[in-house]
Amino acid sequence: MMNSQTVRIFVGLALGIVIGLWVHAEGSNATVLAWLNVPSKIFLSLIKCIVAPLIFTMLVVGVAGTSDLQQLGRMGLRTFGYFLVVTTIALFVGLAAVNLVQPGVGVHLPAETDKASLEIAANAAKLTPQQHLINVVPTSVIKAAADNEVLPLVVFSLMFAIAVLLIGQRGRPIVVLCESVADAMFVFTGFVMKLAPIGVAAAIAETVGRSGAGVLSNLAALVLTLYGALAAFLLFVLLPIALWARLPIRSFLRLVREPALLAFTTTSSESALPKALENMERYGVPRRIVSFVMPLGYSFNLDGSTLYLSLAAVFVAQAAGHELSFGQQLLMVATLMLSSKGIAAVPRASLVVLAGTLSAFGLPLQGIALILGVDVLMDMARTATNVIGNCLASAVIARWEGVFSPPDDTGATPGPNPAH
Repeated sequence: MMNSQTVRIFVGLALGIVIGLWVHAEGSNATVLAWLNVPSKIFLSLIKCIVAPLIFTMLVVGVAGTSDLQQLGRMGLRTFGYFLVVTTIALFVGLAAVNLVQPGVGVHLPAETDKASLEIAANAAKLTPQQHLINVVPTSVIKAAADNEVLPLVVFSLMFAIAVLLIGQRGRPIVVLCESVADAMFVFTGFVMKLAPIGVAAAIAETVGRSGAGVLSNLAALVLTLYGALAAFLLFVLLPIALWARLPIRSFLRLVREPALLAFTTTSSESALPKALENMERYGVPRRIVSFVMPLGYSFNLDGSTLYLSLAAVFVAQAAGHELSFGQQLLMVATLMLSSKGIAAVPRASLVVLAGTLSAFGLPLQGIALILGVDVLMDMARTATNVIGNCLASAVIARWEGVFSPPDDTGATPGPNPAH
């Protein structure tokens, strides 16, 4: 049975689609669309003001609350190893899907690159490997928090948390304070989530009202290929991982449903983060695990986005009539694997990485202009997949560490480490 909040979100989703279709039929009035945008922006702004304090406090609790640095190092190696393997598989799933379906064959690129695409390309040009590394370290933690720059905030929080751990008992009051702040932020999240159905309805209404139901007509093959590839990734990659870790699947689906639905309807991973953290604790993942794994996952474990990148890059090559050899495609995957890490805070992050990859392989930037028309539809699915993947990662690492305690209603009990 779905809880009442999930039902309300589904009702908001359906109502938003109806309103959006009506607005589009009436001519997509700019003033009406602007007002429809207000509730969703307010909801997302409230969520964003939760993200920074929640990431900071939970990382301090997760790191400084561990017994020693050796335990922390082991968990870190396992976490990053898991992220690397799963995101690499996601890239290859996207590559396989686009080569199998070939959605770009027969699609004609625009004659010119539009203003939005040029802006994205300009941002990609600034994101050199050197600048990418520099951006990881915040010049001001206050600025990083204000701008919701996840990776710099994570780096500062990790360094601060390790410092708290190293000062021993003198750091205990800081950990207790951060635990109290995190608890208060979860209560605050509960207040904000009351507005979720309204925010979801407004976001969907604005999207449908602007584009209409016919937005799929020109690029249906691309959108459907992505959705099919993401479904295959969930069924044939993430589900076997969950079974390998012997996780209670039914409870996982019940608890991940609401954050995934929020991510899908708002196209924002941030909107789902507070609820995902809370629900994974309810699932039986200790706070020190979920508070360590999930913020890092928001920078390094974007399964849906990485799958999309390999698919979209080859799609543009197909539309441009550029034949990419298997070796070139493997090189492209290697490039994407490196360039897609840690840029979650960049506006239109996936498109920025895509633009940089297209330039590196001599592919036309008009492909960005082509994709922009349906990007919101693809963003919904890849963002939801990102959230599901990070929720699963926290549970798998907890099981791997031997500290997973599933909820009572599953009838499951923690078992030995599946890696042993």
